[in-house]
Amino acid sequence: MAKRRYLAVVSDAAETCGVEEFARQTGLRLAERADRHVLEGNIRRLKAALVHTDAAILNFPVVAWKKKLAEPIIAALTTRLHRKALVVVLHEWDALDWKRRLVLVPVVMLATRILFSAPEIAAEFAKSPLSAWSTRRRGVVPIPPNLALPTKLQDGSVARTLRQQSKAGRLILGQFGSIYPKKQSTAVLETAARLLARGHDVGVVFVGSFIRGGDNVERDFYAVADRLGISSRVAVTGYVAGAEELFGIFNEVDVFCYLFSEGLTARRASVLAASFSGKPVIVNGPKRRDALFHHDLFRKLIDGGAIRLVDNRADADMMAEAVLKASRSNVASFDAKAEVDALWGTVVDALDDERATHS
Repeated sequence: MAKRRYLAVVSDAAETCGVEEFARQTGLRLAERADRHVLEGNIRRLKAALVHTDAAILNFPVVAWKKKLAEPIIAALTTRLHRKALVVVLHEWDALDWKRRLVLVPVVMLATRILFSAPEIAAEFAKSPLSAWSTRRRGVVPIPPNLALPTKLQDGSVARTLRQQSKAGRLILGQFGSIYPKKQSTAVLETAARLLARGHDVGVVFVGSFIRGGDNVERDFYAVADRLGISSRVAVTGYVAGAEELFGIFNEVDVFCYLFSEGLTARRASVLAASFSGKPVIVNGPKRRDALFHHDLFRKLIDGGAIRLVDNRADADMMAEAVLKASRSNVASFDAKAEVDALWGTVVDALDDERATHS
């Protein structure tokens, strides 16, 4: 029996978010079974692209679609009018602004299948009124790292600066991914300040950029750094496009730190990517017992010590203690490429699985 063909819908963004990377990688992993369509408001081109496909895949929320929120609705409606299946992958739900959820209502109601990035998101959606009016064909899909692994490292200016600091005896803390309030990136600043108070020379590098929106994210971030007296020890790289440069920076980090408001969830692809650096990753544990049951790679990394969990309600002192302990230990090696390939195989199987699974 021939397997279905897909239309992987992506944005035209030059600087991609994690959701956008997942959308693009999905198309690549489906290989000859998928065509990529850039959502740009050209209905005629969309109709032509749908002719030779069985289903379209839409991912939300994509940052690049904020200013053209009507286009996903039109794309979803066009897909269904052409009698094609519509797979919607929801990476967030309650965390979305209510206006964005409202815009997604028609898209979700048109979906023939809904996949969630984590059981927490599936549970949030199940509690919403929209759940009763949406398809019962639902499932949870593991989110792989949101970047390709490089074959070599690039020795850029940021990496060289960090290396000089390390040679001078400075402990480098790192965090990878976009900076926004719910990620609690300033908790890493608090951790660095506690380590500094204990007499340790510490620097922090945030490998990513600030999310642009209504919040004063960047201003508030630097205000915290100023209050803690560590502004001169903090670097924010901005968006880094190439994996070679990205992992070149990762190579100079001693310990990665994350302290999420909701604890670790399976949709935190930035944590996975950081763990592939070969450096330990400290993160507060999941709130849900089943949070990682569907994600083999997360569980393997935790079991192998690449990802080290602290209490879900950890404070800066607990994080500081975990950082010091991790900085004195080694991470067991593993075949990252093979593990990522296996995880993407699970994603493709989930897309092809048409059985109704209640979330």
